[in-house]
Amino acid sequence: MIRSITRYGSRKLYDTRDRRYVSLETLAAHIRAGEHLRVTDKATGQDVTAQTLALVVYEQTRAGAAVVTSELLHDVIRSGVGQLQQQVGRLVQTSVDRVKPLQRARDEMKRLRAGIAGIERTLREIAGSTPPAAKHKGARRKKRKGK
Repeated sequence: MIRSITRYGSRKLYDTRDRRYVSLETLAAHIRAGEHLRVTDKATGQDVTAQTLALVVYEQTRAGAAVVTSELLHDVIRSGVGQLQQQVGRLVQTSVDRVKPLQRARDEMKRLRAGIAGIERTLREIAGSTPPAAKHKGARRKKRKGK
């Protein structure tokens, strides 16, 4: 569900769900919690979500949080937001595509480690016991000597 925020001429932001005025930091907290916002100007009825979110980024940067790099902002201005969204989408898909083979390799390594551990156990068991043929030969010798 989209959280509706009304922006008044005095730049005050009113959360219609919680029925209270909110700060830009509160909006940032809602977004970090996974919520989507729609900010509407009270006087004009225009959607001012993008401008408000830009203010959130600006305020966090001004407060010392490295929210975005200047390179990213240059790219946004040069390319426009639409192209940037496409680039980010491609970057995410490329990252996901790289993760799948890594996960398969990690799973294969787990199987190999388990196999090696099994071989090592078997070798320790073999090294710790006397071969069956030697036990029988010793038993035969004793019997012959006893005759």
